[in-house]
Amino acid sequence: MKHSNHVERALHNRGVTTMPRSLSASLLIIMLILLSACTLPFDEPGATAPPAIIVTPTPRLDATEAVAQVPPTTVPTESPMGATPEVPSVSEPRLLEQVLARGRLVCGVNEDLPGFASPDPNQTGNYRGFDADFCRVIAAAVFGDATAVEFVPLNVSARFRAVINGDVDVLIRNTTWTALRDTGLQDDQLGLIRLDFGPIIFHDGQRFMIREGLTTTSGQPVVDVAGLFGKSICVIDNTTSTLNLRDQMAARGLPYIPIIKATTDEAFAAYDNEECDAITSDTSQLVGRRVTLSNPSEHTILAEQISREPLAPVVIEHDSQWRDIVSWAIFATIYAEELDVTSRNLSQELTSSNPDIQRLLGRSGNIGVNLGLTNDFALNIIREVGNYEEIYNRNLGPETPFDLDRGPNKAWNKGGGGVLSSPPFR
Repeated sequence: MKHSNHVERALHNRGVTTMPRSLSASLLIIMLILLSACTLPFDEPGATAPPAIIVTPTPRLDATEAVAQVPPTTVPTESPMGATPEVPSVSEPRLLEQVLARGRLVCGVNEDLPGFASPDPNQTGNYRGFDADFCRVIAAAVFGDATAVEFVPLNVSARFRAVINGDVDVLIRNTTWTALRDTGLQDDQLGLIRLDFGPIIFHDGQRFMIREGLTTTSGQPVVDVAGLFGKSICVIDNTTSTLNLRDQMAARGLPYIPIIKATTDEAFAAYDNEECDAITSDTSQLVGRRVTLSNPSEHTILAEQISREPLAPVVIEHDSQWRDIVSWAIFATIYAEELDVTSRNLSQELTSSNPDIQRLLGRSGNIGVNLGLTNDFALNIIREVGNYEEIYNRNLGPETPFDLDRGPNKAWNKGGGGVLSSPPFR
C-alpha cells in the first residue's frame, strides 16, 4: 500500500492523472474476469467455470460504530491442541512461607558491636543490642514471639553473600544504604548483585577516633580532620568508610597513610596496638568499640563528621511482600513513638478512641492481613519489644555505657531536630 501511494504521488508530480483508487480496482477485477473467459471457453470439454467474484462495497462506519464492532480481546485458557498454557513456575515459596514453615526468623547481625549486636554472656546463641532488638521486632511481627529468632554473626565480606544465598532472611548489621548496593554491586564471588533495603533505622555518620594527646605536625592538639595531616589512619576494607576516607582527604588536600584491615576486629586491634594514629568508621561503631579498648577513657571521637550513613536492614530483591513485612514492622516502632504508645501503656491504649492508634494496634483495618500477617502484628511488636524510643534507650541511651545522643534519630514530632518518621498506618 505504501508503495502504491509513492507511485501515484510520483505520477502526479510528473503531470500524469491517475484514476480514483476504487475505480481502478473495479476495472482490474473486470479485466481479470475477461482474461479468464478468453483462456478456456466454458462450453469446451474439461472447462470449469471460474468462481463468481462478488465485490461487496464495505460500508463506512463512523467512529462510534467502528469502536463498537471491534471484537474484544480474549485470552484462551487452553492452547489450540488442548494443552494447558505454560505459566512461569516459582521454584521456591516466597520468603514469608519459608520463615513460617521453619518456625523462626534467621537474622544476620554484627559479630560483636556492643550496643548494637554482641553475644549475650548469659545465653549461648543469643545476641543483645539495638540491631538485635530489631531482629526481634520482625520475629514478633511474624510469629507474635520476639524470641523466635536465630542470630547469625557475619563479618563485612560475608554479610551480603549471606542475603543473596538465602543464609539469612534479613541482615540488620549497621549497613549503609547506598545506590550501588541497591542497584548493582560487584561481588568477587557472585558477580553483580542487587539488594533491597528497608527503612532507615539509624541515621549515622563517619567520624574519627584518636588518642588523647595526639598532636599535629606543628605540635598542636588534634581537634579536627585537618589536624590528621600526614597521620596514619586505620580503616575497614570493603566498607563505605574506606571510600569516604579517600574522597574526603583528597578533597581537603590532606595526605595520610591508610592502614586498611580486612575485618572490624583487625582494624580496632591495630588501633589499640598503636599501629595507626587514628581510626575512622561510623560513629555508632566507634562508640560501641571504644568500650572494648584497653583504656577507653583515653580515646576521643572528633566532633567533625565527614559523611552521612543511613543504616538500614537488607533483604533479598524481588520479594516485595517480605520487604513490606520488614519495613512495616520497623515503621510500627517509629509510629508508636510518634503516637506515645509504649509497652508500658499498651493496655490502656487498646481502648483509645484515636483512629490512628486503633489502626496501628489492629483494632480496625486490615493492614496486617494485607501483609500476610495478623492485624495485631504491631501490638505484638510493642508488647514484646517496645517502640523505637524504648529500643534506643535500652541499648544506647543515657543509662547505658554509651550514652549516645539520639540526634537525628529523634522522632520528627518530638522536637530537637529529629528526622525519624513513619508513613501513616491508613
